[in-house]
Amino acid sequence: MGQRLADISPPAWLAEPHEGVSHEELALAARNHGLPLEALRYDVTPPGLHYVLTHYDIPWTDGETWEVRVGGRVRHPLTVGLNDLRARPAVTRRVTMECAGNGRALLTPRPVSQPWLLEAVGTADWTGVELRTLLADAGVADSGVEVVFTGADHGVERGVEQDYRRSLPLDVALDQDAGVLVAYAMNGSPLPPQHGRPLRLVVPGWYGMAHVKWLREVTVVDEPFTGFQQQVAYRLRQDADDAGEPVTRIAPRALLVPPGFPDFMSRTRVVRPGRITLEGRAWSGRAPVTAVKISTDDGATWTPAELDPAPADGSGRWAWRRWRATWTAAPGRHVLSARATDAAGNTQPLRQPWNRGGFANNLVQRQPVVCVPDGDG
Repeated sequence: MGQRLADISPPAWLAEPHEGVSHEELALAARNHGLPLEALRYDVTPPGLHYVLTHYDIPWTDGETWEVRVGGRVRHPLTVGLNDLRARPAVTRRVTMECAGNGRALLTPRPVSQPWLLEAVGTADWTGVELRTLLADAGVADSGVEVVFTGADHGVERGVEQDYRRSLPLDVALDQDAGVLVAYAMNGSPLPPQHGRPLRLVVPGWYGMAHVKWLREVTVVDEPFTGFQQQVAYRLRQDADDAGEPVTRIAPRALLVPPGFPDFMSRTRVVRPGRITLEGRAWSGRAPVTAVKISTDDGATWTPAELDPAPADGSGRWAWRRWRATWTAAPGRHVLSARATDAAGNTQPLRQPWNRGGFANNLVQRQPVVCVPDGDG
């Protein structure tokens, strides 16, 4: 009997207690990468430091001949080239993007997949055209309910051969305030290959799975999309048979720039006694961040941090905000944490929000620190 795709692509599973990271997970971790937390100091993340997750291969693309088709339930199907898009009014938005699986490897039991710790995030200035203008030119039919986006990346997942596809509700795709872009530039330069060259979707406030890279088709459909990445992969499930809730908007999170200097293997930080400025970034895709609190005693007490003001013109709505606080370090061991709250009242939990996929886990960061006087080995 011949080999089946299901034989080479097993279903999702949970690691057994004390089970280490597998060879397959290590291979994923070598292909993908997170933001070094010291790079949180950048307002805009350099492309090489921005997190990357690629489901399959990075496709080879010829940007100058690339075209994206806009079709389905539309009155005037379009085929638009890169030069056509560049000739349209350009829009640039600063957007913080976070992988839905950020923090997965810290969960117990651990979902087996890309083993993210806390670094699957980045903020970039994305330039392109508003999706709603392309859909307006195509003339969405009254029967349209969702928009499906197809990338050029192709592979197998849990036995299903597929192009990477995701959808958005039509009202989100058409909403000016939602700010969805078909982007061709990152931080003022053409998209790097790993970030979707030559075209990608940017969906402000949504986890990274929605930002389809290497975009080649935009299809309006008249019924909810039931593709693998929509109905199987990115769902919040407690049990394998649970239909689950879809993963959508980014939950609030604050991260701390690790102070001092690191131990090579454990990443424990070493600092000297005295006043230390702690800093980091906070964001939420659900509502603007309104407060950050810090703890220097492993969550026993919390004090407010100073949050940078949001830009008055609203340009920072979808981007992280810097926060700062002062800590007087005393000799000994400490655990530092930061906790964000947004305008809708969403606050990072102190106990892990577990689900089988390890998605939307915004548990507060715990950063071990050792304070050692000068000259003390």
